[in-house]
Amino acid sequence: MRRTLLTLLLLLPAAHALAHGPNQPAHQLYRIGDFKLESGEVIKDFAISYVTHGTLNARKSNAVLMVTATSGNHHRIDFLIGPGKALDTTKYFVIATDAIGNGLTTSPSNSTAQPRMKFPKYGIRDMVDSQHRLLQHLGIARVVAVIGPSMGGMQTLQWGVSYPDMMDALVAMVPLARTPAWTITVPEASRKAIMLDPAWNNGNYASPPEQGIRLWRDILNFLAARTPEVSRDQFENPLDILPWLAQQEGNLVKAFDADDWIYQTWAYERHDVGTSPGQHGDYVKALRAIKAKTIILNGVKDLLNPEWEPEEAARYVRDVRVVTISPGRVTGHAAAGGAYPADVEFLNREIGAFLDVVTDRGKKLE
Repeated sequence: MRRTLLTLLLLLPAAHALAHGPNQPAHQLYRIGDFKLESGEVIKDFAISYVTHGTLNARKSNAVLMVTATSGNHHRIDFLIGPGKALDTTKYFVIATDAIGNGLTTSPSNSTAQPRMKFPKYGIRDMVDSQHRLLQHLGIARVVAVIGPSMGGMQTLQWGVSYPDMMDALVAMVPLARTPAWTITVPEASRKAIMLDPAWNNGNYASPPEQGIRLWRDILNFLAARTPEVSRDQFENPLDILPWLAQQEGNLVKAFDADDWIYQTWAYERHDVGTSPGQHGDYVKALRAIKAKTIILNGVKDLLNPEWEPEEAARYVRDVRVVTISPGRVTGHAAAGGAYPADVEFLNREIGAFLDVVTDRGKKLE
């Protein structure tokens, strides 16, 4: 099962930014100014980046909010956006956002006021709050759905807890409601790989800390985001994976800024919907606050966000359906990455049908 470099890049859990072509929607920035975080710290001169697909109708009733994964950007689920796809742009107005720390929205790598390790730590709820500010700016009081993969799935569920009256539906792909110990280990190991490279220089590097990034990519992309079955099927001769790994590491060295990665993983590992304001640390109470129709889509043998955590979370969501992506295929966390045609077809079919039910086949959009 040999694949081109582009396809292999899409196997990343946060399928890294596709190139922004001339026919793509224009990048937009909403400049908020000083943005106060839940911790009380402030990101100075904050701006959230986004693009839009489709047309907002007169009633502003057809908006869908897309939130992205770790190291991903507004291209992360392009395979679901467009005419005839799950997020059909002849029906929906899709607002595809960039998360804090992804290099487009204000981040350690692009902040002039708080560069690199001077940047304040933020959390998943801060990402959600920045998106809420964007919707207010656009004059949108309610969306059809919030949708996202991986860390985007975490933001999606948090949206349902933080703003339960602002959406009809939640579409959470390979998500977590509370980061388990296993998952915390993965970003911790990846951060150590970077920070122990002398070239990292306490975050003040002039060029990427290459050896640390190579190890980070192995830990995350080729262990946690892939399954043993994916590598088995790709390499008839198991030792052929070694030169392939070296090639992939080299291709990915400049794919995402190391400091941005460190900050996003700090947010990833500390997430728990139960610590939302007003929930008093009660995970169950927080999940029961979700009012939207919810679909959770899990990958088989997900080694980054284990399926059992969102399955447990679903027990406490009042109107939820849990679906396995392409049952019988063992693509793990990458099931939501857009790499495998069968998974892409499955996601478009299931999410499209779910949104048809939510909108009564579009009648509620009129």
